[in-house]
Amino acid sequence: MAIKRLIFFGILLFVVGGMDAKIKTKIIAHRGFWNTEGAAQNSIAALTKADEIEVYGSELDVWLSSDGVPMINHDPLTADHHLVLEKTPSYLLKQEKLSNGEYLPTLEEYLKKGKECKNIKLIIELKPHSSKEREDSLTAKVLAMVKELKLENKVEYISFSLNAVKELVRLNNKAEVSYLGGDLSPKELKEIGCTGLDYDLNTMMKNENWFNEAKKLGIKINVWTVNKESDMKYFIEKGADFITTNDPQLGLNLVKQE
Repeated sequence: MAIKRLIFFGILLFVVGGMDAKIKTKIIAHRGFWNTEGAAQNSIAALTKADEIEVYGSELDVWLSSDGVPMINHDPLTADHHLVLEKTPSYLLKQEKLSNGEYLPTLEEYLKKGKECKNIKLIIELKPHSSKEREDSLTAKVLAMVKELKLENKVEYISFSLNAVKELVRLNNKAEVSYLGGDLSPKELKEIGCTGLDYDLNTMMKNENWFNEAKKLGIKINVWTVNKESDMKYFIEKGADFITTNDPQLGLNLVKQE
């Protein structure tokens, strides 16, 4: 009887281990779930709607205003009056409207709403700035705000700026940090201290060997911006850890079919 129990538990461990070993691709809503009624890119509504459909994360873009306030917007200019984020004080930026009628949010407002969300992580993209000093200032302010709000376990970081990536790692070596640039191998990212690569779909298709290399090094793989069903299926089959998309509902549906 004892031998039968041992065999049973051995089989159970093998099955469970195999299940854990299989990567289940997770979905990240690019600039939130904005492609739906009542939302806009990088809006509070897009964040809450991403939480409602229970994707893994909601991505957001952060700039530093001229008076040192982290603001949420993708482009270097606002859509309303084409104000330059870096050269405009926050009191003016806060008066800018998004396409759904919301005002341009501060990072603090966004994080506080994100803290109320129960299902998702916040994927913070630090935008490249006009100088190293401004990037360093933004990085320090963002990390401090996340820590103050006790959101360190709910936030991950990405950036096209290698300087910002290195500064994130230097200031918090426990943070989840991924590089967006697409010009460094998984081995090079590992040496920098990154926990992941976050590359565009064309770069990853051209460098298929990076999938195995990243997995061997323990580097997580995120691919952006994947909107076609055929591309999503390709990266799910390749074992990408994450897919960032403007169509998170489609991504969720495909992942559930796996």
